Order: sequence, then C-alpha cells, then structure tokens
Amino acid sequence: MRRGLIQASRSAVPTSASGVFASRAFPRTFIASRGFATAAEQDDVIVIGGGPGGYVAAIKAGQLGLKVTCVEKRGKLGGTCLNVGCIPSKALLHASHIYEDTKKYFPDHGIVFDNVKLDLGAMMKSKEKAVNGLTSGIEFLFKKNNVKYVKGFGKVSGANEVTVDLAEGGEKKLSAKNIIVATGSDVIGLPFLPIDEQRVVSSTGALALKEVPKKMVVIGGGIIGLEMGSVWRRLGTEVTVVEFTDNLCGGAADGEVAKEFKRILAKQGMKFKMGTKVTGAKVEPSSITLITEPRDGGKTEEVACDVVLCSVGRRPYLDGLGLENVGVKLDNRGRVAVDDHFRSNVPSIYAIGDCIPGPMLAHKAEEDGIAAVEIIAGGHGHVDYNVVPSVVYTHPEVAWVGQTEEQLKAQGIQYKVGKFPFKANSRARTNDDDEGFVKYLADAKTDKVLGVHMIGAMVGEMIAEPTLLMAYGGSSEDVARTCHAHPTLSEAVKEAAMATYDKAIHF
Repeated sequence: MRRGLIQASRSAVPTSASGVFASRAFPRTFIASRGFATAAEQDDVIVIGGGPGGYVAAIKAGQLGLKVTCVEKRGKLGGTCLNVGCIPSKALLHASHIYEDTKKYFPDHGIVFDNVKLDLGAMMKSKEKAVNGLTSGIEFLFKKNNVKYVKGFGKVSGANEVTVDLAEGGEKKLSAKNIIVATGSDVIGLPFLPIDEQRVVSSTGALALKEVPKKMVVIGGGIIGLEMGSVWRRLGTEVTVVEFTDNLCGGAADGEVAKEFKRILAKQGMKFKMGTKVTGAKVEPSSITLITEPRDGGKTEEVACDVVLCSVGRRPYLDGLGLENVGVKLDNRGRVAVDDHFRSNVPSIYAIGDCIPGPMLAHKAEEDGIAAVEIIAGGHGHVDYNVVPSVVYTHPEVAWVGQTEEQLKAQGIQYKVGKFPFKANSRARTNDDDEGFVKYLADAKTDKVLGVHMIGAMVGEMIAEPTLLMAYGGSSEDVARTCHAHPTLSEAVKEAAMATYDKAIHF
C-alpha cells in the first residue's frame, strides 16, 4: 500500500468473481444508487488541468456516472506530457536513434546508404503529427464519456466554485460538489540564467530548436536532461552534462546501474562534469559561457556553448490558482498537503499528480486521478508509490522499480543480489545490441523482491513484469519458475531472477 495513502482494508473492497482484489470494481447498480448530480444540479466533479492526471480523472469520473467538467488553459489536452514533454521527446528520441543507426550501425548489418542527411524540419513535423493525433484522441474520449471540456485558466474561487478566464475571452463560473486540482508542474530555473526558450532552454525549447547546435551544455544529469541531451548528440551536437551530484539521475537510480549508464553514454560521445555546480553565466550575442566550480570547493572553470538546457528539476504549478483564498494548505515544498484520500484540508478540494508528494511522473498522476475519483464516487482508491516504475528513454534505456542497493543499506535491510548481462542473452546478441544487465534485489530471508533495476535495449517495456511481481509481493523464484518465450530479451529478466534465488543457466 502506498506510503500514507488509502488505509482502507481489503476486506471492504469489492472483489472479482474469482476473488482477486479489485479496488476499481464499480457495479452499475452501485453507481445508480449513489444519487449523483442530475443535469439540473451542479457538477459532481470539476477537474482543473487536462494533463495525464487531470484528463484521466475526468474520463474515469464520466465512466462512473459522475457529472464532470475538465478545465484546461492550454487549449490542447494532454498537459506538459503530451504537448511539450513525454510524447514529443520520445518522438525525437526515436527519430534521432534511427538517424544515428542509419549512419553508424546499419552497415554492420549489410545495409548501406550513401550520403545520409538530416531534415530537421521534417523530423519536427513528424513529432507534431504524433502530438496532434493524441490530443484530438483525448477530446474524442471526453465526448465518449460525457466529459464537458472548458478551455481557459481555472481558479478556485470557493470551496465548491471554479472561475474560468475563458481562452476565447470573458469569464465563466462553474460549481461542483468536488474539485480536483491537477495542474501539474513547471520547470525550475536558475536566477542568473533566465530561460528564453531560444538559447537558454527548458525541455520545452529543447524540443523545438530550429537548427542543430554545435555545442550544448545540459545543467542537470536527470532523466529529462539525459534524454534531450541524447537527442541532440545523435544529431551532431557536442553535449556536456554538468551534474551537482556524483551520480546520474540524481541518486534515484541504483548506483551500479548509474555508473554503467554514465560509462555507456560517455562512450557514445557525451561529456560529463560530475560533482560540479554552475555559479554564473555570461550570455553574449554569439555564445554563452557558464561559470562552474567543483561542488566541494576548488578552481572555477568556464564552459562555452551555443545552447544551454536548464534541467535542474520541476516544481508544482499552483500559480494564480487561488488556493490560498479558500485556505488550502501547502507543505514545506509548495505541494498541496493531502490526506490518505487525496483530500486537502478543505474537504471538497482534492489534488493529484505533481501537485502532491510522490514521484513526478505521468503514469503516477494517472493512477492518482483514477484513485481520487473512485474515492469521490464512494469506492476505494489505491496507489502504491513503492511500485511506480521509472524509465529513461535513452539508448540503452534505464528502468527501475522499488528500492536501490543504497537505500536498502541505509535501512539496514539484509538482501541478496542477482544479475544477468544482456551479453549472455541470445536475442540481444543476435540484435547486436547487448550492453547492460538486469539486477534483482530480494529480501535475504523471504526472497520477496524489493527492487529491480535494468539497463539495456527495451528495458522500459520489460520493467512491467517486475512491477506486477512487486505489486503482489512476489519473490524472485516466482519469476524464475515462469516460462519465458525464447529467444526474447525478457529471458534476461527470468535469468536474473534465477541468479537471485539460485543460479542462472546461461551465465
């Protein structure tokens, strides 16, 4: 069960016919009996924000028979993730990977092209096509599930009221029994380096550069910085990453995986300045010079570049929302303080996603949204933050779920480790893409899996299996004794599990 979330016992939760736990079971008779708002009454729910958390919450509310309105200021649904985050970045990661493969690695497989060229404009159009298609798809789902959609900036003007500054002009007041704040997050900038999205860019600007920079400095070695840095390095940019900590991904990834990740990215041509902070900048017409110094003290250095990607983190976006006017309390990190049911101190106001504690990930926001709506509908919502997977969509990919070795050591937990390299996996070898490994961490006594960490091709897809395993409290032996298709990359997941509770076969 998620730390600090939803303390309802399983005995009070509906189950499927087979007796399997099903917290999201809402029979039609149950919905009909709740007495939700009729067309003449106020809404049951207003969702402020149409990102992954907000639009999913709105759709779920419609599916449960609630009268719901979603307010989104952007004019396009999908939030940061779909418009200027997860989706467009993955489109560019995919396209740039194809480009680099065509230039560097296709000849190894007997496929030869002459004079391969980059058409950056066409690549950007392909990205926009994907974004626009998905955005219109959400609007279709709204109509399908009876979700009203209001375009404009929504402000909480009362415990049960939202005032919208309409995108088309004017103002509209909405009323609902419940309000869900799902406004996401915004980039954190540096005071001495204002973001203009032209030369000093956030992830938004990095997705829309009009030409390939000669040199780029990425401030921050987290997921976003490494993904966007990888895109532009593949397209020909000299990329230097300046990271304050000693590990990539800010210590969120397992230390052994992070070390291997850095080695591989460096081999690909990415440069790193670890344990380093940026203390100043000189922005000139033809170049940008960053002033850096060792985190623990030492000589300053200057790093020149054409473009700076500022990727030092994100903060909850609650600006101008009016929460203070109705007395909603925030925590010491500027997030909405919520109880075990996503409810703020104002009983009718809920919050989800990046606005509250927990990992700032789109899929976490989606689960929050579903759980919050289920609770509003009188059911039981549940999100276990201990089993929310993370993925870095570089090549190779990095994926993990659960705890790292460093975290287990800090807690004094006795554990065992099982690893399997992709170099011993037949599919990886035949694909000539065999860097990386799968690593399990399991309780030394019970064999319960506490964390799984992967680096390699397509591990973002393979992390789903360990996530499901951990959600049900499974052991490494459970996976080790499950038949996996051959030859597949997923066999490495099985073999690493075998190495944890006993011994791997092929290594």
